[in-house]
Amino acid sequence: MGVIALTYHDLLLSAVLVLLLAAVSIALSLGIAQGLLIAGVRTVVQLLLVGQVLKVLFENASLTWVVLMALVMLAVATREVGARQTNPMSGLWGIGLNAGALFVSSFGVTVLALFVVLKPQPWYMPQYAVPLLGMLLGNAMTAIALGLDRLTSAAVRQRNQIEARLALGHPWRRAMTDIQRDSVHVALVPIVNAMAAAGVVSLPGMMTGQILAGIPPLEAVKYQIVIMFLIAGASGLGALSAIYLGARRLFDDRQRLRLERLRADDPRG
Repeated sequence: MGVIALTYHDLLLSAVLVLLLAAVSIALSLGIAQGLLIAGVRTVVQLLLVGQVLKVLFENASLTWVVLMALVMLAVATREVGARQTNPMSGLWGIGLNAGALFVSSFGVTVLALFVVLKPQPWYMPQYAVPLLGMLLGNAMTAIALGLDRLTSAAVRQRNQIEARLALGHPWRRAMTDIQRDSVHVALVPIVNAMAAAGVVSLPGMMTGQILAGIPPLEAVKYQIVIMFLIAGASGLGALSAIYLGARRLFDDRQRLRLERLRADDPRG
């Protein structure tokens, strides 16, 4: 069975659902109509643009262009991690933390998958490298943002308790143990839920897309299992490294809590 080609008319028909939801929001005064419509327009524009970019990239496979594409994706993901936090780290240190955690986790797992699991020839073949990196970056971005947001928000809320522990002689690691553990838990909830529900409650997007494209179901399942495990690894590594480094950044060499290192109007909450 061949791929069913979609027309722009089909896209407009599917967009009716978003317009309907926006209309309901306006009628009920939910206040989400504008954000929903802007997100819908961004989705169309961004995906059409990236579709053209990928078309050119696939036709002119080059390590240089793949690396440039990957760096652009990393830059956008880094910005999104900071934008999704209530009290992000301030200055270049915060940007470096977000970018470093994303790079180590997503790029590391992507390279591992290309060399050890998928083994395309050449190894940087954009049909494999770019979509794989995109999936890992997107999920790691969510995990890191959730984990850091919980970490910094809890540090602001529990400032008095943390400083009381420090006053009793506890090192910063012990003073932050419960908060770090809770932050890791929150960061990994999405991927854990996705793996637990895969195939029972929902069919993951990549698997569904491959089946719709005519790939045999069992082959699509194999790819989806590999992708889910890679996403779990990237999300876990990214969240753990970001949360540890973020917690360390909240304290100076004298074991003092330094909430002024967060970008907030009032670090004392």
